[in-house]
Amino acid sequence: MKKKIRILIVDDSALFRGMVSRGVAEDPDIEIVAAAGDPFEAREKIIEFDPDVMVCDVVMPRMDGIEFIRRLLPQYPLRVVVVSSLSDKVLDAMNAGAVDFVAKPDMSVGRTRDAFLSELISKIKIAAAANITAGKSVAPSSANVVSVSNTASGKKIIAIGASTGGTEAIFSVLKSMPKNSPGIVIVQHIPPVFSKMFAERLDKSTLLNVKEAQTGDIIEQGHALVAPGDAHMKVVKVGSVLKVEVFKGEKVNGHCPSVDVLFESVASVCGADAVGVILTGMGSDGARGLLSMRRRGARTIGQDEKSCVVYGMPKVAFDIGAVEKQVALSAVPQAISAAIS
Repeated sequence: MKKKIRILIVDDSALFRGMVSRGVAEDPDIEIVAAAGDPFEAREKIIEFDPDVMVCDVVMPRMDGIEFIRRLLPQYPLRVVVVSSLSDKVLDAMNAGAVDFVAKPDMSVGRTRDAFLSELISKIKIAAAANITAGKSVAPSSANVVSVSNTASGKKIIAIGASTGGTEAIFSVLKSMPKNSPGIVIVQHIPPVFSKMFAERLDKSTLLNVKEAQTGDIIEQGHALVAPGDAHMKVVKVGSVLKVEVFKGEKVNGHCPSVDVLFESVASVCGADAVGVILTGMGSDGARGLLSMRRRGARTIGQDEKSCVVYGMPKVAFDIGAVEKQVALSAVPQAISAAIS
C-alpha cells in the first residue's frame, strides 16, 4: 500500500487551518497529522509527528514564517510549501529554503478556494519528492561574474525556463551574468502579481536591468524580461530588432506561461544565435522547445540532477536529446559564457 504524505499545517487562523485540513485531506495520498497556530507550537508538532511536508503561513505572531523556516531547516530537513497573501515575502521564504508557494485565496469566493486547494495539493505532492539539499549546492552570493565579449553578446539571445525551485535557480544564474550579457528572456512558472515582484527583485539584486515583460519590449544587451504569471511570451523579429510579444492563451503542458511557447519562438526566430537553458522543475514543459532550439543550431544547457530541487523538466529534455551540456547550477553561468563565445 502506498505511503501517504504526512502534512503539518501552520497558520494563526483556526478557520484557515480547518479549511486547508478538510480540503487537502480529501486527497487519498495525503494525511493531515497535525496543525499548529504559530512556529513555537509547530516545532513541538514536528518533533512529535515527523511530517513529510509543512504547509506554512508567512505572517504569524511571535515569529514570522521566514525566520521560522531559516531556523528550522538546518535542524529538521523538512519540505515546506508556503501559503501567503500577495507579498514579496514569499520570495524571502523561497530564499530561506521553502520548496514552493501558493497564494492565499479570497475566502469569500468559493471557486477561488477550490482552485487554491487544487494547486496546494499539487504542490504538496511535488514538494514531497523534492531534493531539499539542492539549494545547498547553489553558488554563494559572492559568485564571480562571468565575462562575455561585447562582440559575442550582441549576436546572441539567452532563453531560460524553470518551474519548482526556479526562482532561486534563476537568481543564482543572473547574479553571475555581466552588464554586457546578451538579452535574456525568462519563463518561470509563477502566479500573476508574483512575477512582477520576482522581476523587481532580480532587478535590484543583479547587474542586469530586469522587468516583467510587455508586448513590444526590445530584447537588448544587459536586459532581462520575465514573462507575466498569467500570459505566454514569445520572441518576434521586427526588422532587425528582437522584441517580445505577451499574450493570453490556453495552457501548454499545463502552464501559462509555457517554456515551450518561448523556446519554440526562439528556435524559429533566432536559430543558431541563441542559448537555451532549462532549470529545475516538475513535468516536461520546455523539453520539446529546447530540442527545437538545438536542431536549429542553438547551444543548449540543462541543470544536472544533483543541483535540481525537482529533476523533471531538465531530465525530460536530457532524455530526448535536447540538452547539449548538462552541468550543476553553480556552473550554468560559465556554460552560458562559453556557449556565447
